[in-house]
Amino acid sequence: MTIHEIEKISVKPDLPESAFIQELVKQWRAQDTNGAWDRKTDFDLLAPYIVTKTQRREIPIIGDPDPEMLWRVELFFNAVGLAIERRTGVMVSPMMKMHHEGFGRMVLLAGRLVVVNKQLRDVHRFGFENLEALSDEGTKYVEAGVKMIEEFPNVARFG
Repeated sequence: MTIHEIEKISVKPDLPESAFIQELVKQWRAQDTNGAWDRKTDFDLLAPYIVTKTQRREIPIIGDPDPEMLWRVELFFNAVGLAIERRTGVMVSPMMKMHHEGFGRMVLLAGRLVVVNKQLRDVHRFGFENLEALSDEGTKYVEAGVKMIEEFPNVARFG
């Protein structure tokens, strides 16, 4: 292996520039109250969300999610909620109900309005092919939430 090939492997990809990705990184940084992750790059914090097709094939179809995986899912949707809040000025609260076998529901509420409603299955396999897919999925939820608040502002703001 040449030096050039080694350098290519060690270079971390640039993070997509999206409000969702910024919020997700902030969520991870906020969890580190003791500074243990100060030396980790933003990419290192988001790396657990990347599950390639090869990695996904190695994960059993049926399995129980571990607490770290559930936490990762919660942080993902917390970031969605905060990105919606920043765009609309309306407070968004997440609620997750998860069965120990990895299926359940995540809702994001603004007032009395459900702005995001996601049925979750196979949570033990939660992840995205690459950073762009992670960004795109999070941004999709943010856009849907903002659209719901714009469509029903009185329910969201005065619920």
